[in-house]
Amino acid sequence: QVQVVESGGGLVQPGGSLTLSCAASRSIFSFNSMGWYRQAPGKQRELVAGISLGGRTNYADSVKGRFTISRDNAKNTVTLQMNSLKPEDTAVYYCNANVVGGTSWGQGTQVTVSS
Repeated sequence: QVQVVESGGGLVQPGGSLTLSCAASRSIFSFNSMGWYRQAPGKQRELVAGISLGGRTNYADSVKGRFTISRDNAKNTVTLQMNSLKPEDTAVYYCNANVVGGTSWGQGTQVTVSS
């Protein structure tokens, strides 16, 4: 199995930017996919952005044009660049890794967008 750890959350004003990073415990070169999910209070966890082994990306409609997901196979990391943040982006953000044999989740990192 693989462990993933998120970092980079925090408090930011509306319109600001944050970069989240997800570090894997081993090489992500063969991972089927990795992604970022978020869960706001009282809401279900939802997919924010995903990236496949081949580099194909997909985004939730609510973040298209504002968020960018990327992966660095050499550093075993996946990054979520978040721009033009809105209060409705406030949530706990989780990293997800899909590998042969299972799925791993991180502990989450809090993102709060507020003035």
